[in-house]
Amino acid sequence: MNKQLIDFITQNYNNSLLTPRIIQSSQSAWFKIDNKKVLNLCSSHYLGLAVNDQLKKAAISTIKTWGLGTGYRTLAGTNSLNIELEEKIAKFKKAEKAVVFPSGYLANMAAIQTIFGKDDIVISDELNHASIIDAVRLSGIKNKYIYRHRDMKHLEDILTIIARNPAERGTKQSLPKILIVTDGVFSMDGDLAPLPEIIKLAKKYGAITMVDDAHGEGVMGEGQGTAAHLGVRGKIDIEVGTLSKAFSVIGGFITGKKELIDFYKQKARQFMFTSAMTAPDTAALLEAVKILQKSDNLVNKLWQNTRLLKSSLKAAGFDIGESESPITPIMLGDEDLAVRFAAELFKQGVFATSIRFPMVPRGKARIRMIPSASHSKADLEFAIRKIIKIGKKL
Repeated sequence: MNKQLIDFITQNYNNSLLTPRIIQSSQSAWFKIDNKKVLNLCSSHYLGLAVNDQLKKAAISTIKTWGLGTGYRTLAGTNSLNIELEEKIAKFKKAEKAVVFPSGYLANMAAIQTIFGKDDIVISDELNHASIIDAVRLSGIKNKYIYRHRDMKHLEDILTIIARNPAERGTKQSLPKILIVTDGVFSMDGDLAPLPEIIKLAKKYGAITMVDDAHGEGVMGEGQGTAAHLGVRGKIDIEVGTLSKAFSVIGGFITGKKELIDFYKQKARQFMFTSAMTAPDTAALLEAVKILQKSDNLVNKLWQNTRLLKSSLKAAGFDIGESESPITPIMLGDEDLAVRFAAELFKQGVFATSIRFPMVPRGKARIRMIPSASHSKADLEFAIRKIIKIGKKL
């Protein structure tokens, strides 16, 4: 190996970072790790669809008909299943149109890079997901601002500065576009973006709004997302979602006005130069959308489990932050304590990993738990007993 490459790796490799646990079974309420059955309180399969029989049957039957291969969407990769999925997602979201990508990460990349360039302006919540940060970097935007988490006064202060700076606002002939971008549900804290206030400020200052609702799709607003939950459905310019969390398969999407989505399909490099999702994945997603359109039973069960977990932990004296979603952190602060807590949980048969720097700022370490619709009341009561026991021990 090249010596310069070896030196770079040696200088930057961090032995203290934990390697991921190896899962040896399906992503159900309980799974196997190190040949040990443990309660799964770590994955984001909110509705339990990862092991749903309808999704599995749809994928298996589609393999028999369509096979596995795929191709570029712009060449030989767009099949009738892709088009049907985009139509069904748009209908489910009550949007004019949708475009699907092989991952949510790519969807965020496409959403920003395709529309915004180096002379434009982006204003981003400080706790936005890494894929948003990377998308902004990829676009080459020079004028970047970060507002304090969910702080609307700080956001307006930044917008005021931009409005008063003619050099940064360009010329009348070529005004730069301003993007306000935020997560819908913040993945490490579980709190929500104040979308109504963001939309109001965007209108006042002529900005474009974008929401990455990875943890809101299938969860908030009877499953239709955070914008629906907060009463602002259809008022976000660019709405991004993932299909690997509540929908439990793979992929991401953008919904919006017809003109916007048509533009992405024509210009987004992440759409044009990567392979489409496979037919069995697409078929399973069609089944997932059908389930959510037909009934809200799974969403209701998820929230029933969420209330049980949160109320029990609060009653036991744990700090679970300001979560407004099923994401339930136990705020510990100290990183070593978080690692020990997670290790003790695993010994007791509960899998919930420690979250530490760089996933959260230093001093903000926690255990992050996510209940799902697949958990029974007995499952969660088992976890709560173990958490309380370990909390007292530590």
